[in-house]
Amino acid sequence: MLLAIHPKNPEPRKIQQVVDLLNSGAVIVCPTDTVYAFVCSAEQPRAIEAVAKLKGLKVQKAELSLICQDLSQLSLYARAISTPAFRTMKKALPGPYTFIVPASTEIPRIFKNNKRTVGIRVPDHPVPLALVTALGHALVCTSVHDPDTVRDYTTDPELIEEHIGHSLGLVIDSGVGGLEGSTVIDLSEGDPRVLREGKGPIEDLF
Repeated sequence: MLLAIHPKNPEPRKIQQVVDLLNSGAVIVCPTDTVYAFVCSAEQPRAIEAVAKLKGLKVQKAELSLICQDLSQLSLYARAISTPAFRTMKKALPGPYTFIVPASTEIPRIFKNNKRTVGIRVPDHPVPLALVTALGHALVCTSVHDPDTVRDYTTDPELIEEHIGHSLGLVIDSGVGGLEGSTVIDLSEGDPRVLREGKGPIEDLF
């Protein structure tokens, strides 16, 4: 199912409709400030497994991140963040970055693995932020991957619905998405390390 949601002023009724689906265990496709992403509730284990399966992986091996509402919510899923690391995140977020941080005890419960770190996102996009706010907890997310490398497939919600809608609870249509992923920065071990340069500029961050 395709549901149009305004990219700048998400309609509360539609946001609640999506939240109800997420709470029922659905996997949806959602816009972010970078690319369209598979997302589900962090409190729905079967949905998390389904997200990993959509990427062709087991949940223990999948590189899944969490979308948080803000830095306050982030603290539930991360621990022992240094003051310099916090300042870096505060400067960058919301924005097109994924920060790798030390994982709290919540993470093994969510991802059923022994990972000591977790990727955290606070995207600068009203739709996912509205969803996380209404949901009351994080979203598990990973970018929509196109096995056939047809670039339009991952940017056009109508094509996403056409190709894999049968495996999803919903595809949110907030217009054409981007092609460039987030900049990934590891803050888990002292000095920051840029693991991938993406849409988020790294100048003046550190």
